[in-house]
Amino acid sequence: MAERIVSQVKLFRGAALDLLGKLPDESVDLIVTDPPYESLEKHRKRGTTTRLKHSKASSNDWFSVIPNKDLPQYFQEFHRVLKTDRHFYLFCDHETMFVVKPMIERAGFRFWKPLVWDKVAIGMGYHYRARYECILFCEKGKRKLNNLGTPDVLAHKRIHRGLPAEKPVPLVRTLISQSTTKGELVCDPFLGGSGCTAVSCVNEERHFIGSEIDPDRVGDAVTRINAAMGMKGFPPSAFTVEAM
Repeated sequence: MAERIVSQVKLFRGAALDLLGKLPDESVDLIVTDPPYESLEKHRKRGTTTRLKHSKASSNDWFSVIPNKDLPQYFQEFHRVLKTDRHFYLFCDHETMFVVKPMIERAGFRFWKPLVWDKVAIGMGYHYRARYECILFCEKGKRKLNNLGTPDVLAHKRIHRGLPAEKPVPLVRTLISQSTTKGELVCDPFLGGSGCTAVSCVNEERHFIGSEIDPDRVGDAVTRINAAMGMKGFPPSAFTVEAM
């Protein structure tokens, strides 16, 4: 019988760069993250219901975006804290993919390909409503995927009426199970209120470290993570929340 690993989950209240600055060189085994990229603002301004940071048509406030010009410092930090022979996944849209690919390569990563998340149902958009999102698959060194039969189109229905940019846990679990083994450490410095990366790590028996700057979304994430820890029978002491 395979050894059961109790996931150790650490969530920090604070900015992504503050968390990354605290991490030693080559200290994490996988980065899976979804920064609030600049092109989100352009897409939302085209719409009729979510063009404001808060609107009557949306139950959740949207977050502030990171300008494209500021992204290289994040990729440099990602490369520094990631161990050699490890993977890095970045969620983004079709426009941001072309902007960040050269930035990621300059930081030292090998860009392999964009995976496609098929959301099954249409979402935001002005011309041809969006039904997919890109997940950039990158590598530091060389590491074999755990299942070479997995396709590059991953179909998981988008979260209806969830938090802005919330990702389905089964989708994130696929990435984590492909690129790590039990007991390895996954980092998501842009956790978002859903806490989907942390929950995925709990389900897959991986350790997790991440950060969220919005106090309200920290509360949402804590609720979901606690529920996931309880379902797995992990002790409360395995999950800590700290200020940066």
